[in-house]
Amino acid sequence: MKVKLAYGEEGLWVDLPDRNVTVVESGYVPGIPAEDEAIRAALRAPSGTPPLRDLVDGDDTVAIVFSDLTRPQPREIMLAVMLEELSHVSREQIVLINALGTHRPNTDGELVEMLGPDLVENYRIVQHDAWDQKGAVLAGETSRGHQAFVNGEYMRASVRILTGFIEPHLFAGFSGGPKSVLPGVSDARTVQANHGVNMIGDVRATWGVTEGNPIWEEMREVAQMTSPAFILNVALNRDKQITGVFAGDMLEAHRAGIQFVASTARVAVPAPFDIVVTTNSGYPLDLNLYQSVKGISAAAQVVKQEGSIVIATECREGLPDYGGFAEVLRMASSPDELLALIHSDEFARQDQWDVQILAQLLKKAQVYVKSSYLDPEAVRQAMLEPCESVEATVAMLVERYGQDARICVLADGPMTIPHVADDMPSEG
Repeated sequence: MKVKLAYGEEGLWVDLPDRNVTVVESGYVPGIPAEDEAIRAALRAPSGTPPLRDLVDGDDTVAIVFSDLTRPQPREIMLAVMLEELSHVSREQIVLINALGTHRPNTDGELVEMLGPDLVENYRIVQHDAWDQKGAVLAGETSRGHQAFVNGEYMRASVRILTGFIEPHLFAGFSGGPKSVLPGVSDARTVQANHGVNMIGDVRATWGVTEGNPIWEEMREVAQMTSPAFILNVALNRDKQITGVFAGDMLEAHRAGIQFVASTARVAVPAPFDIVVTTNSGYPLDLNLYQSVKGISAAAQVVKQEGSIVIATECREGLPDYGGFAEVLRMASSPDELLALIHSDEFARQDQWDVQILAQLLKKAQVYVKSSYLDPEAVRQAMLEPCESVEATVAMLVERYGQDARICVLADGPMTIPHVADDMPSEG
């Protein structure tokens, strides 16, 4: 059986056994033929707010938040149409804010790739710096006692607009909506508290769950503190084409988008698998191993205890070298040691949240990594096994589990929420 895995920008074809292989993928929704017209229509007939043009006065200052390089948001077309609707506002009164969260700044070349040369040349762009405490503004304190510090450029605008796209998320339930504020334009202290060990460890901080999920509910709370006037979110298919456009009130539009995405993303299987082959949805999400914990986590939802996961993820940025992911991984030699360290009093490091999730997953399954860029020793230091060939690794695992081993393929990785039938957390 030949299957194309989402891998880098080109994909990766693999030839797997015909016997006992189940390909699990979300339902395919065709792209909207005229994306610009669909976006324009949504901006003019939004949910829960007046049309965008009517919402913004000519003397307003406007902050528009967009997703960073690690997300395949179609920023250029979304922002271009939005700015056409805001043509009555001077360009000097508009700032575009890159919602980096705690990720690295994007290079000038990457910004052109993301936004197009016209927007880069003609609008002021601010790259959020989560460590710039002097530039952060205290928006308030959450019901969990966490102080919420948010980007000052965003807070000083008289009209705040969030843009992004909606996909399943391993601990926030779904992306989009309030995630543009937290972690998108929030201070590192605020992100650390929201992604803290007990928040990440909550059973409802998982795929496809928002209501009752402490992480998402605090994201919503912080975003509401900042009073965003409008959001523009989209849904995408595996070809990165826009399939749905959701605009207007943050909660109302985001809720509609979640329902749209969830209707095809959730896929039930009758029982766990011995082997799960997965991806990290290809470029740009498979830029590094830190992001690739998403694909591993998606596979873990349907792998049996002591099963095996094989992830094909390009990782052109490595672990990466920036951030705290690699640093925390190097602090212990086993998943149990990592979890004990992260749960210890006063321990707090950037990116510990993905290390915590990875360590917990490694207590369930062994993980093999196919990457064109990761050094095999770096993979081993991350407590994973390097994989030169997906086919050869699967063949080896079939020998281990027996010829009747059940194999699952998640060709699009975390774009799908696989779950064992009758074992899916529900909303609310």
